[in-house]
Amino acid sequence: MPDTALPILYSFRRCPYAMRARLALHVSGLAHEHREVVLKHKPAHMLALSPKGTVPVLWLRASSGDQILDQSLDIMLWALRQHDPLAWLADTDQAMADAQALIAHNDGPFKYHLDRYKYPNRSGLESGHADRDLAAVWLHSLDARLQAQPFLAGTHEGLADAALAPFIRQFAHTDPGWFAAQPWSDLLAWLARFEASELFKAIMHKHAPWQEGA
Repeated sequence: MPDTALPILYSFRRCPYAMRARLALHVSGLAHEHREVVLKHKPAHMLALSPKGTVPVLWLRASSGDQILDQSLDIMLWALRQHDPLAWLADTDQAMADAQALIAHNDGPFKYHLDRYKYPNRSGLESGHADRDLAAVWLHSLDARLQAQPFLAGTHEGLADAALAPFIRQFAHTDPGWFAAQPWSDLLAWLARFEASELFKAIMHKHAPWQEGA
């Protein structure tokens, strides 16, 4: 296999983890093959590459040996370390640690409450309102951050913005009326700017489901 073989991304359009991976790949400008997955019928090849069975999965092909990245943040960092034209990667250790702390909270406590808010019946809950309100505490802290600077990363969009936006969007869309009524105007503006961006439109392009052996 030639070293120039395109990377292959297994993705699902609405998955926020896959969204963040697609954002970084698109910004990096790295050519790759997109394979849209039907989650109820996951491709055998994807499962062979990554038995945990979740998207995204990036298959890096090379004659020197294949590499499989099946964590969304790893895909983001790999892509941006190849090419980072918008300077999404922080330029100081402190700024990178700050971005990683935001992402860790998003992927940990916030995602926990988001899932229970969006799908309360899966957790045996009558309502997700308690988890909604717990998650909102952190969103208010992000709004305070955005009052002081235009982006979570600082003066321009960065890794933290791209990594968090798909999840905050999912939270917002769970009950759009409630979300829009909250006193976090800077967070609302930040999310609206993300959703209206050409970058978001580009990564949300609809792909036909990939068919194995086609």
